[in-house]
Amino acid sequence: MTVTYTSRVATARFGGFSRLLLLWRGSIYKLLYRELLLFLAAYLGLSLAYRFLLSEEQRRLFEKLVLYCDKSAELIPVSFVLGFYVALVLERWWGQFRTVPAPDGLMVAVGSSVRGSDARGRLLRRTLLRYGSLAALLVLRAVSTPVYKRFPTTDHLVQAGFLTREERRRLEALRSPYNKFWVPCVWFGALAGRARQEGRIGDDCALKLLMEELNRFRAHCSLLFHYDWISVPLVYTQVVTIAVYTFFLTCLVGRQFLDPAQGYPGHELDLGVPVFTLLQFFFYVGWLKVAEQLINPFGEDDDDFETNTLIDRNFQVSMLAVDELHGAVPEPERDRFWDAAAPRPPYTAAAAPPPAPPFRGSAFDVTLAKEDLQFQPLEELGDPPGDPLDAPPGDGDPQEQQLLHPKAELGV
Repeated sequence: MTVTYTSRVATARFGGFSRLLLLWRGSIYKLLYRELLLFLAAYLGLSLAYRFLLSEEQRRLFEKLVLYCDKSAELIPVSFVLGFYVALVLERWWGQFRTVPAPDGLMVAVGSSVRGSDARGRLLRRTLLRYGSLAALLVLRAVSTPVYKRFPTTDHLVQAGFLTREERRRLEALRSPYNKFWVPCVWFGALAGRARQEGRIGDDCALKLLMEELNRFRAHCSLLFHYDWISVPLVYTQVVTIAVYTFFLTCLVGRQFLDPAQGYPGHELDLGVPVFTLLQFFFYVGWLKVAEQLINPFGEDDDDFETNTLIDRNFQVSMLAVDELHGAVPEPERDRFWDAAAPRPPYTAAAAPPPAPPFRGSAFDVTLAKEDLQFQPLEELGDPPGDPLDAPPGDGDPQEQQLLHPKAELGV
């Protein structure tokens, strides 16, 4: 279920984002605490072995290894690689959200184009929208784990009312190994053509509008399916993962506190626990975990898309729009501002704006002196008489003469 916190940050205030740090569901703490505890346990294990288990000679060798790893960790461009990767994944995540098919445009087109309040007209409208919902469901069932768990077989689609037994027989009779989400779109187009022949759709323009909305809806279904098919290149994900894990494996040794008595540069203080290395681990590995969660938002993470809720909403709204609401338009009445020349809706006491003139443009704030408001005669502005375009080309300017007549300068 999506974690929504927009109401908590609706107004900027002191420490506004700090209030979100105590949330657990969907938080970075829930996502990262296992890796962080494992890293801390491994670090403390090496530290205890260095302090109490190694001999004096082994400690000197370990100290050289620590200095070497600490210097080598700077060679791994973890922030550069990870930053570009997360930006790519975030752009992909937003693109997937924008391609989730919504039937709103399709249901408005069907409701306004397919006429008839009798049983036949109602059947045509409901079947058309059911085909649209079925196409979206077949795509979401292929890309979303929660939706597949809800509808694992076509029998479940029949029992849920998205598919009839005859339609299932025809769907399964098609000998194609590919996803068949496009089949309900074909059925939609054929049924719309039949409705046009029966006169249920008034003219070809209405049919054209209906097919344009269908093609837009089908394009969203197709693009969403291709998002699931074509992933971020595996080599990119592997490079980022190896860079982050290698960096912190190096830090596991290179960030150990050494004996201050040995006089190593940068090891004058022995704190035991690497506070800033843990913060670095929290930020970098947390960044990687964020990308891991966003790369496929159709799973079962706390912040993944609520696809089953979308299916319920879209199916219910589309059926209401073409059935109960079809033709049920309230009678037009005069609004309360009928006789008002400049209508203005009222405010409650909580929402009343402070008295201020309306904004007309930033240039209206410019103030001019009284003498600057007077137009000046053109003669006082220094304009030469006549039209400058009437002068023959090349008169007066030696550089212009050289450009127009280069051979004259050479004596040719």
